[in-house]
Amino acid sequence: MRTANLCWGQRYIWLRVHQLPPRHQHETHIVLTLDVPAGVTPAHCRAMLTHLARRHETLRTTYHLDAGEPGTGPVQRVHPPGALGVREVTVERDGTPAPAEVVDELSTRPFDLAGEWPLRAAVITAGGVAKRVVMVLNHLAVDVWTLGELKRELRTQGAALAARRPATVMPVRHQPSDLARHETSADATVVAARSIAYWQEEVAALPADPYATRRRSILTKDEPPARHASLTSPALLGATRRIAARYGVWPSLVHLAAHTALTAAYTGLESVSHLSFVSNRESHPYPDVLTCMFSPTLVRVDCSGDPAFGDLLGRVAAAFARAKEHSYLPYDEVVELVSREGSRRGREVLLGAEVNFIKQRSKDYGGRRTALTWHPVPEAWAHAGSEAYLRVDEWRDAVAVSLQAASPVMDAAAVEAFLRGHEALILACDADPEGGPRLGDVARLAALPTPTALAAHAPTGPSTLTAHAPAGPLPAWDGRDGEEAARALSAAVRLVNGLPRLDLSDSYTLAGGRALRIPRVLAELRERGWEGLTLRQLAGPVPLGVLAGRLVPTRPLAERHRPSDLTRLGVKP
Repeated sequence: MRTANLCWGQRYIWLRVHQLPPRHQHETHIVLTLDVPAGVTPAHCRAMLTHLARRHETLRTTYHLDAGEPGTGPVQRVHPPGALGVREVTVERDGTPAPAEVVDELSTRPFDLAGEWPLRAAVITAGGVAKRVVMVLNHLAVDVWTLGELKRELRTQGAALAARRPATVMPVRHQPSDLARHETSADATVVAARSIAYWQEEVAALPADPYATRRRSILTKDEPPARHASLTSPALLGATRRIAARYGVWPSLVHLAAHTALTAAYTGLESVSHLSFVSNRESHPYPDVLTCMFSPTLVRVDCSGDPAFGDLLGRVAAAFARAKEHSYLPYDEVVELVSREGSRRGREVLLGAEVNFIKQRSKDYGGRRTALTWHPVPEAWAHAGSEAYLRVDEWRDAVAVSLQAASPVMDAAAVEAFLRGHEALILACDADPEGGPRLGDVARLAALPTPTALAAHAPTGPSTLTAHAPAGPLPAWDGRDGEEAARALSAAVRLVNGLPRLDLSDSYTLAGGRALRIPRVLAELRERGWEGLTLRQLAGPVPLGVLAGRLVPTRPLAERHRPSDLTRLGVKP
C-alpha cells in the first residue's frame, strides 16, 4: 500500500464533498452506463472491471483525513489489486431488487472515502445475458477526461471479448502518486507561487459582494433556498460555432461572454468575475494520469464602455487566457487567500458565479424547438454556499444551458430571464456580423427584471454565517461567552494543525489553520462532543471566538472530555 498527498486537482472536490452533509454528498457522484456487446457474459464484465481497477490505481485508492499524526493533511492510499465487487441485477421479476432500485442505491449512498474504493459497479442482465454495465464513481478519482479514457478502454475490451481476440490497450505510464510526487517538487512550487500571485491581484480587485444591488436579505415564507432550470436549444449549437469561427475563439468562450454580459446588465458592475473550470492537464509532465485534475480559475472581465458583444467576447478570451496560465495550483491555498482578504476588509469576499462547459458527444436532444425545464430544488448545491452555477452542455444536436442560483440573488423570473436571454443574446450576435448587441441593450433583449427595493447588505451578526449570507461586516468576538465551546474549538484547531497556541480573535486561517485540514477539525470536534460548524464557516474570515458560539454540545460534560481535561477544568471524571 502506497500513501501520497492529495493531488492539486483533487483538492477542490475534497473541500466540496466535505461542505455537504452525508445525505447530499451523492450529488458529486458520477454515473456511467455502457451497453454490453453481444457475446460478453456477466463473468466477462466482472473480469473487465477488475482488470480496469488493476491497471489504474485511481480506482483502488481511498482518501483519509490525515496520515495518522497531528499536523498532517489528508492523504490518498493506493491499495493492492484485488477483485472488484460487482452486483448482478436482472430485469426479470424474481423477487430480487429491480435494476432501478440497485442503481439508485449505488448512486445515492455516500462513499466511505477512507474505507471504500471509489468505484461501484453493477451488471444488468436479461435472461442471464449481460445488457448493461453501470458504474458509480467518486469524483475524487475521476474527471471528464478520465471518464472518456475509462469508457474507451472498456469498449475496447468488450469488443475484443465479443470477437474472441486479445484486447490491445495502451500501457499505463504514470499513476496519480507520480503526479502527487511532482507537485511537491521545486518546479511545481514555483508554478503555484506565480498562480497565487495572480489570484491575489485579482481577488484584491473584486467587490466584496458582486450581487449587492440584487441581493435580498429576507425571502418569502415558501421560497426555496435556490432554483435550478435548464434551457435546451438546437439553434444555439450552430450559432455558437459560427460566432466562435468568426472571432477565432472556442465555443465555450461565446457562452462565457453571454453570461458575462447578462451578469453585468443584472448587477450593474463594470468588472464581472466568474469561476471557470479548467482541466489543467497541459500544466505539468503527467497529462495522461487518470485522476481528478480540474479546478476553478478566476476570470475577471472589464465590461466598461458599453462594448458590442463581439468586443466583449475579445475581452473574455483575453481574460480567460491569462487566467488559464495561472489555474494550476492547490485550490485550498486559494481558499486561504480569499479568507485572508476577507479578514483584511472586515467582510466576506464572494468570487461570483461558477461556469462549466462540457462536451457530450454521445447525447442527443432530438427536438426542434427550444425547451425550458424547471428541476427540483438543488438543496445540496444550496448547502455548499455558491451564488450561481452555469453549466453548458454541448450535445450532438443542441446546447443545454443549466443555471442554479441562490434565491437571495435570483428569483424564478431572473433565472428564466438569464436562460432565455442567453439564447437571445447569442442568436442576435449570430445574425449581426457587425459585432452584435451592445452591453447597454442586454437588459432589454433578455427581459431582465428591474431591480426592486433590495437590501444591499443584510444586518450584521449571526446571519453573516449562513449559507447565502451577504458580505456584511464581520461580527466581533468579546471573549466572554461560550468559554467551554471556545476551549474545545481551540484545542481541535491546535491539535489538527500542530499549533502551539492561537488567538480566538483571529479567523481559522489567520490563526494558522490549513483549509485541507478543516474536515479533520470538524471530526475532532465531533469526537469531543460538539457540532454546529461547517467547512465553509471555518474557511471564512469570521473570528474563531465567534464561530465557537455556534457550537452545540452533543453529549454531557463528562463525556465531552478526557479524564485529564476534566481534572484541569476542576470536574471529577
